[in-house]
Amino acid sequence: MSDTFKSGFVAIVGRPNVGKSTLLNQIIGQKIAIMSDKAQTTRNKVQGVYTEDDAQVVFIDTPGIHKPKHKLGDFMVKVALNTFREVDLIYFVIDAESGFGRGDEFIIEKLKNVETPVFLLINKIDLVSKERLVELIEQYKDLLDFAEIIPISALEGEEVPNLLAETKNYLDEGPMYYPKDQITDHPERFIISELIREQVLQLTREEVPHSVAVVIEGIEKNPKTEKLTIMATIIVERSTQKGIIIGKQGQMLKQIGMRARKEIELLMGSKVFLELWVKVQKNWRDKEHYLQDYGFNQEEI
Repeated sequence: MSDTFKSGFVAIVGRPNVGKSTLLNQIIGQKIAIMSDKAQTTRNKVQGVYTEDDAQVVFIDTPGIHKPKHKLGDFMVKVALNTFREVDLIYFVIDAESGFGRGDEFIIEKLKNVETPVFLLINKIDLVSKERLVELIEQYKDLLDFAEIIPISALEGEEVPNLLAETKNYLDEGPMYYPKDQITDHPERFIISELIREQVLQLTREEVPHSVAVVIEGIEKNPKTEKLTIMATIIVERSTQKGIIIGKQGQMLKQIGMRARKEIELLMGSKVFLELWVKVQKNWRDKEHYLQDYGFNQEEI
């Protein structure tokens, strides 16, 4: 351990689909936040813990800030905005390829009201020219007094070590909040449910993804073989969505289960038998008791 140990909390905020979860996974070195090409993938705050000999940084990956269309959307935006008050540093991530959008304008207006230092992270620099990057820096630097502007590629890891080094410069001396080998504060059940939901997001059409929740019904371990049996229910809002997820002769559900099982086995380090069901719960995203049941705790925001 170093004589001077720094620690703190960093929020990762931005519009949907700008690469926040990809950045968190790149920093931690392991998948704890699900990734998808569909917007609004993250629904809860996902905490990742990064520890070095001289520092520990707790990263909070927030839902993409967007105009909500239902109570779940309201919850997601409140979660993201409330993190501004809870952290020592904010990463504001933008997409270099898509550039400035109305969502960025909304977030910047909110950031003007906080005293927390803000890093502007221009992500996906591997997809744009240097000329385009210079244009973006010029465009954004006058919108807010950013503590740092750092172009990165979260997917490739480009400039991420530099980002972490700069981050430590903005942290105060503090304790180690978590054991050095711990990478998240979320229980295994949460991550397992997210890994299943990720496969639904990746494999199904636009109609389905944002109507899906996953509930882990049980986890049992065989004491002799160490094999895990995991029982989970995929919740959808309409019977047509249930049909899509099950697929012809059950093929879609089988593919979701097969791909999710591989990810869960990597996470758990043991063989897994995954049993999936699909259940229709009409308009669950707009009903408080279902949001509570499915892990979207209103008391936390």
